[in-house]
Parts: sequence; structure tokens; C-alpha cells
Amino acid sequence: MKKRILLVAAALVVTGSVFSQNRPLHEVYSMMVFNFTKYVQWPDHATTGEFVIGVVGNTDIYNTLNGWYGGKARGSKTYIIKKFNSASDVTECHVLYIDKSKSGEFDDVNSKLQGKGTLVITDKSGLGEKGSGINFKTVDNKLKFELNQKVIESANLKVSGALSSMAILI
Repeated sequence: MKKRILLVAAALVVTGSVFSQNRPLHEVYSMMVFNFTKYVQWPDHATTGEFVIGVVGNTDIYNTLNGWYGGKARGSKTYIIKKFNSASDVTECHVLYIDKSKSGEFDDVNSKLQGKGTLVITDKSGLGEKGSGINFKTVDNKLKFELNQKVIESANLKVSGALSSMAILI
């Protein structure tokens, strides 16, 4: 357990220092979205198939996730990265990142995915309280994240204590 906490802490410290070194923000977000998948359990217990990460509205994050992780193994599953242009395009996925530019579509996307075991990740102030599972937030020029525990539970997801301990809990 201590080893897991140290790994999460190291990943987030590296990400925080990367953020401060002016690494492109889409790369930082991509790394964090991917790292979140390591510390969340989904109700889908199938041992094979696809593990789908969707992106609404940010081509840079989509391209980075797809280039770095698309087609790679997640246990006996394969990471598939999908790009959605709008809420109406969204299909079932394990993780869905909604870019700030598409935050106006949050309610439509969220209602479409409710109860389907999807971790919704956003990056606009207030969306954590509104129903996003994880919401990025900049505090003192460092990228942090909020974790909405009620939303996570209602999606039948389980978050490791290590990830929860690094989050701003709401």
C-alpha cells in the first residue's frame, strides 16, 4: 500500500513540476487522464476487449492520448482513444474528458452517461460540484484535481485511497 501511495505521489509531483516547466498543457492533461485509469476500478469485469477513453473537444489532448497510449495493453484489454466533436457524438466509454471549450455541453454529456460506469473528467471551475467525477483545478500555479466522491460512487467506480489522498475532495 505504501508503495502505491508513493507511486501516485511521484506521478503527481512529476506532473506538477512538468506543469511548472511550461510543458504543453495538453501533454500534462493527457498524462494525468491516463494515470487516473491506473487508480480507478470499473464495474466492467470483462477480462478482454477495449478500454475506451473519450475526448470531447480538444484535438491536442486526443492526439496525445492516442499517440502515447492508443492500442496499448491495459491488462488483457486494449486502450482505444475516441474523439467526439460534441455531446451528441458521445458513446459509451470508461473515461470521458470534456475540454473547457465544450463545458457548455457538460449537462448533456453527463445525463447521457449517467449510470454507465464512466469516469467524467473536466477542467472548468464548478463542474466538480456540478457532477464531474474529477475536475482539474489550478491552485498556486500548480495543476490539482477535485474528486467528487458521490459522483464516483453513483457511477459504481472505486477509487484507490492513494488517489483520493492526493485529491481535493468535494
